[in-house]
Amino acid sequence: MDAITELTGALRDFTAERGWEPYHSPKNLVMALSVEAAELVEIFQWLTPEQAANVMDDPETAEHVREEVADVFAYLLNVCDSLGVDLAQALRDKMVKNAVKHPVPES
Repeated sequence: MDAITELTGALRDFTAERGWEPYHSPKNLVMALSVEAAELVEIFQWLTPEQAANVMDDPETAEHVREEVADVFAYLLNVCDSLGVDLAQALRDKMVKNAVKHPVPES
């Protein structure tokens, strides 16, 4: 079992144990994903590029970043699970499209 499948199952169990299934519609999950992404953005909002590059140097800020990244990832996995999207395959397919759209420049 790969990590994505394992984490998706753990999230599904977590949700079921709390009876949250009625609230985990695709619409609600996408909205929650957006909120969590905004919380991650908020950490970086007024930082200079140099400060942003060094954000993980401060232990408290680094923990906050890790927590928000985890929230974004969890909601993304929940969205994919809810809609039957294979996240890894979707990324592979998108990378192929991006390679065509943005070819490596010739030297």
